[in-house]
Amino acid sequence: MPRFGKRSKQRLKGVDARLIGVCNELVKIMDVTIIEGVRSDEKQNEYFKKGKSKKDGFINKGMHQLGKAVDLAPYPINWNDRDRFHYMGGMVRGIAKQLNLNVRWGGDWDSDGETKDNNFDDLVHIEIRG
Repeated sequence: MPRFGKRSKQRLKGVDARLIGVCNELVKIMDVTIIEGVRSDEKQNEYFKKGKSKKDGFINKGMHQLGKAVDLAPYPINWNDRDRFHYMGGMVRGIAKQLNLNVRWGGDWDSDGETKDNNFDDLVHIEIRG
């Protein structure tokens, strides 16, 4: 059975316990790695300047800064295999639903089930709402 390695566990420190619960259930089903959890203001601003985030990190705090978001990827990572990221996003949403949590995935920001209507894809991103 897949499990999180030491680095992934470290990256979950400070993340909302409910979101960690979703990740822990996901890793029982498919092998994933945690890319990033809590993010500093400076790191958030760096991503904003590079166009990788819509939040600047200072005036507009991002969900990562609040411990309400995690970036994760199917392991081993193949950035060109969008199908695996979509599969993971569906699994995350299903697990969260079973746990009575409202999450949002960066491959379907409006959670309408349509993945081609995004103007900003972030397939590694999940965040807890509320």
